[in-house]
Amino acid sequence: MATRLILRWLVTVALLGLVLSLLDTGALRASLARLSVPFISLMLAVSVAQVALSAWRWWFTARRLGVSLSYPVAIREYYLAGFLNQVLPGGVMGDVNRAWRHARVPVGEPLSGNATRAIVHAVMLERLSGQLVLLPVAVLATTALWLGGRFELQAAYAGTSLSAGAGMVALVLAGVGASLMFRRKNGSRLGSYLRNLGADLRKAFYGWRNACLQCLTSLLVLGTYLSVFLLLAADMDVLGAGVSPSMLAGLCVLLLLAMAVPVTISGWGVREGAAALLWPLAGLPAEQGVALSVGYGAMVFLASLPGALVLVSGR
Repeated sequence: MATRLILRWLVTVALLGLVLSLLDTGALRASLARLSVPFISLMLAVSVAQVALSAWRWWFTARRLGVSLSYPVAIREYYLAGFLNQVLPGGVMGDVNRAWRHARVPVGEPLSGNATRAIVHAVMLERLSGQLVLLPVAVLATTALWLGGRFELQAAYAGTSLSAGAGMVALVLAGVGASLMFRRKNGSRLGSYLRNLGADLRKAFYGWRNACLQCLTSLLVLGTYLSVFLLLAADMDVLGAGVSPSMLAGLCVLLLLAMAVPVTISGWGVREGAAALLWPLAGLPAEQGVALSVGYGAMVFLASLPGALVLVSGR
């Protein structure tokens, strides 16, 4: 675990260093220096609503799976998970810890295998709910930017299409090979687990009420993410002069998608690299996108600090 954490930090620092070495750091510092206390306070207030909505989504999903979870505990554990996701590799270790802590019960009252599985699935499906909304929104944002003439994707990627395509083929082949090996050794267990997961998936999402509540909550959570970006842009005087809120929101959705790549700490480096590529594609300075990305990362870390209090309190 320690070696993996060190490697992730090294990759994070290396990516950030590479991105910053290619930019005008003076312009980047000037943009970040414009941030003001009132706007920072407003962004942190938005983050409180974000945690409240996300914790409610977890609470609702857990109840659909027949798992007991109080809403105040869900908020506390979500803050702790958010902080751990900021400092541990992969961006999901906090959620793993969230499931583990939820599964703990007093000595003498062991949970059954079905109950433990439902607790783990509640966390998995709660995260999945957000991704199921983010992915189609990202596709729509990319399509809108492209059709609006903001992206020149073919020209931008002409020089890398061959290597990217070869890498994609290699990844697909490796994945197929690994899945076949796993299936041969653990086919029956995997099939049984997938059937159980499918049953819990239906409990959490099946039906108009469940699907609408999951979708609406995830859209509201996504709205809080984008609100932080737009507040950052307003404070940095980015909006205007050819930069509309809708265009900026579309670009920022793609940054959120880039953060899901689990190779660094909390998306640092990957998010900034994506911003350095996306903003010039849209005819905007790369420094502007990277400044927004760095500011967003800082706001997310500040918003997660209540989780550190949960950690040091021993609860």
